[in-house]
Amino acid sequence: MGKAIRTKKWSRRLKVLAAALLTVGCLQVPAYAANENGPLIRVAMFANLGSTYKSTTPLITLESAGSWGLEVGGTDVALPSGQARFSADGFRVKVLETADFKTAAAAAKLLQATADKPLLYTVSFNGKTLYQLYTGNYGTAALAGQAVTRVQKTAAAQLAGQVPAVVGSERLATGTYGSLQEAEAAQANLLTAGFTAYPVLQLNGSGQGYTVWVGEAATAAESSTLKQLIEEKVTGISLSPVGDSAGLIIREDAGLSMDTPKTAPHYMIAGKDAKVMIHGSSNGIKVVERSQRTYRGDMEVSIVNGDLALVNVVPLEQYLYSVVGAEVYSSWPAEALKVQAVAARSYALQQGERFKIANVVDTTLSQAYNGISSENDKVSSAVDATAGEVIKSNGKIIEAVFSSNAGGQTAHPSEVWNGGAGIFTNVDSRGDMSAQAGLHTWYHVLMSSGVSGYIREDNVKELTTKTAAGLSKATVTAQNTNVRPIPLIQSNVEPVAKINPGTEVVVMAKVAQSNDYAWVRGPFTSAQLVKTLQGKTTSAVPSSISTLEVTKRGPSGRALEVTANGQPLTVKYGDTYRSALGGLPSTLFDIAGTGSYTVLGADGKKVSKTGSQGASVLSASGQSTSSSNALVVMSGDRQARAVTQGQNFMFLGQGNGHGLGLSQWGAKGMADEGYDYQAILKHYYQNATIVKE
Repeated sequence: MGKAIRTKKWSRRLKVLAAALLTVGCLQVPAYAANENGPLIRVAMFANLGSTYKSTTPLITLESAGSWGLEVGGTDVALPSGQARFSADGFRVKVLETADFKTAAAAAKLLQATADKPLLYTVSFNGKTLYQLYTGNYGTAALAGQAVTRVQKTAAAQLAGQVPAVVGSERLATGTYGSLQEAEAAQANLLTAGFTAYPVLQLNGSGQGYTVWVGEAATAAESSTLKQLIEEKVTGISLSPVGDSAGLIIREDAGLSMDTPKTAPHYMIAGKDAKVMIHGSSNGIKVVERSQRTYRGDMEVSIVNGDLALVNVVPLEQYLYSVVGAEVYSSWPAEALKVQAVAARSYALQQGERFKIANVVDTTLSQAYNGISSENDKVSSAVDATAGEVIKSNGKIIEAVFSSNAGGQTAHPSEVWNGGAGIFTNVDSRGDMSAQAGLHTWYHVLMSSGVSGYIREDNVKELTTKTAAGLSKATVTAQNTNVRPIPLIQSNVEPVAKINPGTEVVVMAKVAQSNDYAWVRGPFTSAQLVKTLQGKTTSAVPSSISTLEVTKRGPSGRALEVTANGQPLTVKYGDTYRSALGGLPSTLFDIAGTGSYTVLGADGKKVSKTGSQGASVLSASGQSTSSSNALVVMSGDRQARAVTQGQNFMFLGQGNGHGLGLSQWGAKGMADEGYDYQAILKHYYQNATIVKE
């Protein structure tokens, strides 16, 4: 049944942690435990924690180039160099069983493109090799039953008369064996007799050593019938229901390659509170399902709420090597890297048991954590230089939140989560402008068709001619030059037009390339905004939007209220407007309706106008009515923009992120000016001290 797994005593690098961990079922763990490398942090990569966090996968593939192994209930088991796979036991669909790898692999390839993800195993006995294809897991037997019809249809050409069936985790145990070899011998007897059986490494309170589990019934009644049949056919065997016993079902995975047979150990985690710790080597452990990233420390695999959970247990300072490298550029000044190190350490330590089985997650819901790939010597030096340093207020470590760029002014808490000031308040963040240093300038141009857009400076040739209003004219330097909807190259967004040399356009403005400090988004149609607003507001969303404006702002100028057609679009928190309005970088923005403009009359009255045609134009030759598709309106300070026939909406904003607390680009700008990391931290976190724990 696959490669023999030899037992070996592994060094207990996580003695304190292993001794302190409670069962997964209680969903309680110590926030941190120490080892010789300092305090440890638990980082969830996959877990189903309901509304708190949900990132799931039916399969976890781990890989190590060095020595590594499992720690199970006090028993250490060495793993061969290479890959090992883990899945959760439960309801599945057994698709087919065949001696032909190509048939099984062909069916698996078809299923990979569907919601019914395949798992391909192999088993050998009596000189025969069989390939067994499953899909799942499914939360209930009923869901697995529904999958049978889908699977049968998808893999019909490979089934050759076999009928997919629901299988489950109702199993029978044979007894306890002192070694894997003894368990495999007992398994072989049952396989020869025609019964499904697997060797199992027992977990937790299920006993020590190995056993054999028989069957994969979906119901207790099916398992009871199977028990009677086996005991009648196999002499000298005594079976008992597995129940909630926890174990690692040892199988051989054949799904590493669908082109040629390639196998690896596969462990199905089964039973209540089941979990296993995988100790890594100095080379780290690669997680294939996490973009093949490699991580320091160890991995804990368990079942939580019926799904696989993967937690990286790693020394805190080594975790920060990756976090700081993922959150900011390693080319930044050392003082800016130290700022990020202290903020990230404080944030992590303040989280406590927020995620129950973990302290933090590996996404920006906590902090970006990409493993060894984002480490850098300069970053590691900054982490080491500030080792143990945290930000405190009133004797407690603060939740040192941060964002990419505050847009020149950090947010007041009332603009983000309706809170009051204190540690966090709105402060000047002039260093944020460093985000646009060295970027291209873009020309905002208007074509004769009435379409406006942006052309990057290296494609533009300015002309000596101007419009009657004094606006410059320009052309382009290459055939089929793209005119972009915003001053940024977006590979997934079509240009608004393509123009050639000799075609003249009117230059309305020159702007910086959209960046973390200053940006443009849109144009959005009424229909697009109505769609993205659904479910994001606490008030009704209009069926069509003709006007959209910011009607209330917070202390830093961020939007607190946006009104559509004169009616407020209310949200729970001001920061929700970012996602509600199509994924805007920040809430520090203005809105421009492309199909309307306001005229201030000599009598002081304002008149709103719509569309590019029908406007009264006063010139030296008298008054006339505009009939052009291309109408440019200019403000008193000579800011020009095009008015279109239809009403779309452009968002012009500053900053990237919620803007609360530390601004990463702002810290970079201050470091450029010579400020040290402590001065920068105290600027962004008010009434705080920096101490070494």
